[in-house]
Amino acid sequence: MSHPSPIDPAELTAALVRCPSVTPEDAGALDILHALLTDAGFSCAWANRGGIRNLFARWGNAGNTKTFGFNGHTDVVPIGDEAAWTMPPFGAEIKDGRMYGRGTTDMKSGVAAFAAAAVDFVRDTPPDGSVVIAITGDEEGESVDGTLALLEYMENNGERMDVCLVGEPTSPNTMGEMIKIGRRGSMTIKFRVVGKQGHSAYPHRANNPLPAMMRLMDRLASHELDKGTDHFDPSTLAVVTVDTGNPATNVIPAECSAAVNIRFNDTHSGASLTAWIEEEVAAIRQSFGIEIETQIKISGESFITPPGDLSAMVSNAVESVLGVTPELSTTGGTSDARFVKSHCPVVEFGLVGQSMHEVDENVEVAQIHQLKTIYTRILQDYFA
Repeated sequence: MSHPSPIDPAELTAALVRCPSVTPEDAGALDILHALLTDAGFSCAWANRGGIRNLFARWGNAGNTKTFGFNGHTDVVPIGDEAAWTMPPFGAEIKDGRMYGRGTTDMKSGVAAFAAAAVDFVRDTPPDGSVVIAITGDEEGESVDGTLALLEYMENNGERMDVCLVGEPTSPNTMGEMIKIGRRGSMTIKFRVVGKQGHSAYPHRANNPLPAMMRLMDRLASHELDKGTDHFDPSTLAVVTVDTGNPATNVIPAECSAAVNIRFNDTHSGASLTAWIEEEVAAIRQSFGIEIETQIKISGESFITPPGDLSAMVSNAVESVLGVTPELSTTGGTSDARFVKSHCPVVEFGLVGQSMHEVDENVEVAQIHQLKTIYTRILQDYFA
């Protein structure tokens, strides 16, 4: 009986990219992975919720003491203006050693690399333990029916991971330069100030909502949240929109709206920042005698996996393959690691993320193969 050929992670990436899996559509991407993993002896199950498809796969028995997990997503953001693309957005075409298409960087290449590494690893050197692969179709969307649904499935079915690696792109410029050991929290606050419309020549007859909103935005934007912590940069607050919907210059609008986004470190929590926002709003409300409504959405709390065995193992694998010592970082946006951190220790490592979400998103094909090699080395070291 011939031994199965190694899985080519670039070919697998291309197959996934050709599935136009713009959230919440799956477009067959998870079916490709389901077939691959099932054929390799993984037990696969669907953890679907809210119209989202999520794939859970385990090689080995649930009762094994050592379980290494991979997490990732196959959904992608919209392509935007297709006419702006110089390469087919779902063609996975290769030019000058780079593969082009939506999801090539974020993060079908990462999923392909860890799926290929896991399949070849369990076939070549079956470990004394288990390998779990948890892949969602809801990371780029609201993220309420994706990895959270997978974790709920695991809890309900006695499944677990001892450690987890999320295969998001983590390096800003060069392959292997950064591992994420935590992420900042994120929250968005929407404001609506309601006044009274009137003629701009008779402002005393109106109640202009704009001065109150401008004062509130200035107070929030000019406030120093903190100076940073041992593992995090200073928290930031950005005013992202202010709008009246008023095209006339001789009309005082009846209301205006605005929104801010806060990326916060472990100095704060969503609750503590909510309390601060409410205090600021109350002060402006009282000062201007005007109604202010707020809507607060906390997308995730800050978290950190302290440097230790897991980050050292990933760092050693990167250094052994690339000759690069990666920085341990908490920079960037949010990822599904913010959910996994409540289940087990988690770090993130993947490709260079320069082109993610851009027109002509692309990845260097050689780096997909490097990533598979690094993931394989991590599995070897973990089960050694």
